[in-house]
Amino acid sequence: MKRAVLVIDVQQGLCSGSGAAYDAAGVIARINLVTEKARAADVPVVFVQHESLDGYLEFGSPRWELAEGLIATRDDHRIRKTTSDSFLRTELDTTLKALAVSELVICGLHTEYCVDVTTRQALAHGYPVVLVADGHSPEGNPTLTPEQIIAHHNALLANVWSFGPRVHTVLSANLDFE
Repeated sequence: MKRAVLVIDVQQGLCSGSGAAYDAAGVIARINLVTEKARAADVPVVFVQHESLDGYLEFGSPRWELAEGLIATRDDHRIRKTTSDSFLRTELDTTLKALAVSELVICGLHTEYCVDVTTRQALAHGYPVVLVADGHSPEGNPTLTPEQIIAHHNALLANVWSFGPRVHTVLSANLDFE
């Protein structure tokens, strides 16, 4: 199976300031490890960037840009989106088909929104998913800790079976592209 790494919404406005995702710097470091391994194995890397019309993540704004410290190269692909679903009204599926991708490695922000929805939609589009178990982070809520949200989604998504393709969770250090 040919893989691609999908990095969802790791943007400056979601990784800094009062709205920073839990352990943003650690997640960025682990995503950089994954994308470094992917590039070394000639696996495509796709960055998805959310944009909003309310100005917070407005296209081209400093908050919309990829997060400081996140390593991207000119050979990486970029997809813009306006919903939690990275497939909805975007060029993602077309790009993946053009690259002959048949499996996705998913990481990014926010666990309970865009990572969850995109993972489920990847399955619905027929892509098995490797979810980087320590490579996603929640926005958070007053009921569950960030650690609980991450653990919950790792277990929940790994148990979705109704689409056919499945989700497998792997820690960033254990992910192998060979």
